[in-house]
Amino acid sequence: MKKQALSILIGVALLGPLLAGSARAQIQRDRDYYETRGEIVWEVPTHTKVMALTFDDGPDKEYTRQIAALLKQYDAKATFFVVGSRVKALPDIARQLVQDQHELANHTYSHPDVRRISDDRLLQEMEKTQEAIFTTTGVIPQLFRPPGGYYSDAVVHVAKKAGYQVVMWSWHQDTRDWSDPGVRKIVNKVLNNARNGDIVLFHDYGGNRRQTVQALQQILPELKKRGYQFVTVSEMMRLYGKTKKVGQGDQGDD
Repeated sequence: MKKQALSILIGVALLGPLLAGSARAQIQRDRDYYETRGEIVWEVPTHTKVMALTFDDGPDKEYTRQIAALLKQYDAKATFFVVGSRVKALPDIARQLVQDQHELANHTYSHPDVRRISDDRLLQEMEKTQEAIFTTTGVIPQLFRPPGGYYSDAVVHVAKKAGYQVVMWSWHQDTRDWSDPGVRKIVNKVLNNARNGDIVLFHDYGGNRRQTVQALQQILPELKKRGYQFVTVSEMMRLYGKTKKVGQGDQGDD
């Protein structure tokens, strides 16, 4: 019995740090907590008619090219949250995006569920993607968006460690284009909710993205007609004073 009790105590002692780490990883506070500390950006409120279009999960050999052509037609710059393995597979497209003055940002290397991986694995995913982007384009990305839009203390902590600013999207501008909701729904979502400083979420990979392309054919000219300019997320943050560097300000409890 004594040996059994001792074994249980040793087991608890060994599991303690693991359980504590797991609990820390699951801490997810409300948006206001992260936003006021400058740890996560959802949008950049401004009186000027600017908007940031963002595209996740690419690049894609077909749809990213089509989207880039449309953006060029309307003198629009965008931020592409790329997956490192996709950059490695399609380096020419990544280089073309940079040449067209779009922004490349980090969206992990293999698009894992960040709720189910360790902090070390998440850091490796970020670093491997940064290496892929830099080796391919010479660009060092500054922004990170977690797959699935999942954020927590752990995600913020690892992003800070890697030197990234976490960027999400305006909640009223989630087009859900990945679900193929129909061109009209995508168009209405963006146009009916357009506000200054919005960060709009699209996808350029992960299935048939024809609806996204067709929606942009309507969205871009209409918003341009309304006086909007399309800039990268980093440019919008620089222009409107949301450039608090990662790690500055109150650190709180990570």
